[in-house]
Amino acid sequence: MRLPDWRAPATSGPHTPSIDEVDFRALYSKTKYVVETADGWSLVITRYRPVKQPFAQPLFGEPLLLVHGFSQNRHTWTAGQFVKNLLFFGVDIHILELRGHGKSSIAFQKERAERFKRPLPPDLDYGWDIDSYFLYDLPAAVSGVKRITRRERIFYCGHSMGGMIGYGYAGIHDDFEGLITIGSPADLGRGFMLLRLLAHGAPLVGGMIDMTLAGLNLGGEVEGLGKRLLSRGVGALNAGLGRKLAPEDRRALRFNAVPVDLILKFVERQIGKAEDSPVYHQLQTRLNRLINPERVGTDDIRWLLREGGEREPRKVLEQFARWIRRGEMVCYRTGYDFKRGFEKISIPMAIIFGDMDPLASVESTRSVYRAAKSEYLLWRPVKGNSHIELTMGHDIRQICYDIKNLIEYARTHRNRSPALPRLR
Repeated sequence: MRLPDWRAPATSGPHTPSIDEVDFRALYSKTKYVVETADGWSLVITRYRPVKQPFAQPLFGEPLLLVHGFSQNRHTWTAGQFVKNLLFFGVDIHILELRGHGKSSIAFQKERAERFKRPLPPDLDYGWDIDSYFLYDLPAAVSGVKRITRRERIFYCGHSMGGMIGYGYAGIHDDFEGLITIGSPADLGRGFMLLRLLAHGAPLVGGMIDMTLAGLNLGGEVEGLGKRLLSRGVGALNAGLGRKLAPEDRRALRFNAVPVDLILKFVERQIGKAEDSPVYHQLQTRLNRLINPERVGTDDIRWLLREGGEREPRKVLEQFARWIRRGEMVCYRTGYDFKRGFEKISIPMAIIFGDMDPLASVESTRSVYRAAKSEYLLWRPVKGNSHIELTMGHDIRQICYDIKNLIEYARTHRNRSPALPRLR
């Protein structure tokens, strides 16, 4: 009798390529659509719809909503290969840009108002806060993804602030089939003394900036009054010269937004200088604790800093500072306490953070992990990572596998309980 050759392939079939062997653009068709919030904003969602491949895609068509963090935009997810890795599995990706960010910009609201002859949102001039994201933007986006995909429930993944409002949403809504948070603290500031000091000093700094701007505005008004009087006097003798001396309209200075986009572009230029100076590189690395340059490509991070930064309202920053000072996460317009909702989270959940991240750490994510009632609950640090590179660095592949595992679990347990339930 002839024995089987163990060196021969056990099965035959189409070759399954690795992710690196697949052309990114062959994995999707890209579209965008607009969702309207209840308070008058038009938000853009960019969709990467998977294209069927000859190899197995175990998550084909599963809708996943991605939401960026503070002062970021869609490039949080597209700067690296995060989207490609999930498309490889067949995930249907929808990327929301919150109000005032990326394609959901203020200019886009003006364009829509002119086109449809409707009023502008009342908080258009950076008058919104985190409550606006939570009460209006997120519900509009979730509803939009459900409508487009004809699904009753969808998967959600948020980075940093995007994950924080995801915690709150999952505590009172039943729209998510699974929740993934990446670098999202549940106790912001816990274990990060510098951030706590900044939060306590924020009211004083804000007041000083307001006083400085008030002084500049008063000086400008006095100067303008003098020029107007001079213009009228000269104009009585020579009308042309009087018009030339008339002061230009001057807009009062107000501190209503933090120019994070400009700050990030400044940081990007400093990183460029550090590439040519080992000493400067060491200094820059020690000062910057939100990026571990060893776990992300320099070109990728510089591109993100150039293109991925957005101006953020002062009210958003003040709400964060208030949360840190009081040790709470509250929607102040409704009084809803995010933390009280943690124990109502029972869907599959993955809490992923970098083990070098000062913002989202073991200390600052522990409370949601302990309170949640999820049968599938992953609480995992990513070794050697800080905050920003979690969605674009060298380790996103293992993070995407965590997302894949969660979605697969949810899919296979829609109508049955787990064989090995979680012990509490």
